[in-house]
Amino acid sequence: MKHYIRAAGGAVLGLLAMACGDGGFTPDPGVRTEDAEAVDLENLRILVSGEARVFPEAEGMASAPASLTGMALTVEEPLRVAVNDAAATFATGEVSEDGAFRITGVPVRDVHQGLAVGLSHDGLVRSTTLVYDTAFTGTRPRTDIIDAHAWALPSAFVDQLGAAVGAPRLQVHTGDPEATLASAGFVLGRVVDLNGQPVSGARVALDRAELADRVYYPSADLTSVDTAGTAGTAAHGLFLFVHSGAGVSSFQVSVEGTSAYVPRNVDVGPGLGVVLTVYPGRYAP
Repeated sequence: MKHYIRAAGGAVLGLLAMACGDGGFTPDPGVRTEDAEAVDLENLRILVSGEARVFPEAEGMASAPASLTGMALTVEEPLRVAVNDAAATFATGEVSEDGAFRITGVPVRDVHQGLAVGLSHDGLVRSTTLVYDTAFTGTRPRTDIIDAHAWALPSAFVDQLGAAVGAPRLQVHTGDPEATLASAGFVLGRVVDLNGQPVSGARVALDRAELADRVYYPSADLTSVDTAGTAGTAAHGLFLFVHSGAGVSSFQVSVEGTSAYVPRNVDVGPGLGVVLTVYPGRYAP
């Protein structure tokens, strides 16, 4: 018999892989396992489903697509995407008329740090939204991932964020006077609370001090950035990391002054926008 359990307050649902007898692993506390079956993690395939939408702050922009229907989606690992690994994509699908997506048969044996859902289309910046992070469990996914969000980033919206950072700063980070935020690569993160509401005044910390000057906090109207970082996030909870435009930046990001937010894995490369929601606890609100 198999148990199907929804994690409280989270976006993960599916067959909890509990082993019986020797050779198994320790199940999550509080889950009944007396009649659960072992799962072959080397050959496990999962479902990734959810909704694809235009990033909230970009909705209503003249250049934002009216619909994402029919757009291709990829289930991928950002680290592998960043290094142009040919095996970065684990499965593909497309957005349905109501914005939903459902991608079955996603293999997880080769996941290193996490899974994301990628979007690439005319008028959009190539983006990938993190939907699973091994930082929470120390292991690959063992359950289906449901209620995930994949965020589309219109090019004009990313250009606006790049203008807020400013060409001089982009040149300092990339060494290229013609660099844009899209070409440099970036991380667009949002800090939220237990209810999924944006947190203002939050400051993020990287585990690599030499990258700290690449973090910016966009103003409430997204027309400027807090260069000193003293104010932290505005009411929308957003922060921005600017990549160098070359190679890969790998680091962990956490929220200063609290242990409730698990440090998250981040990998970004040139031409890639990584979208990340930072929330307290183990499960997405």
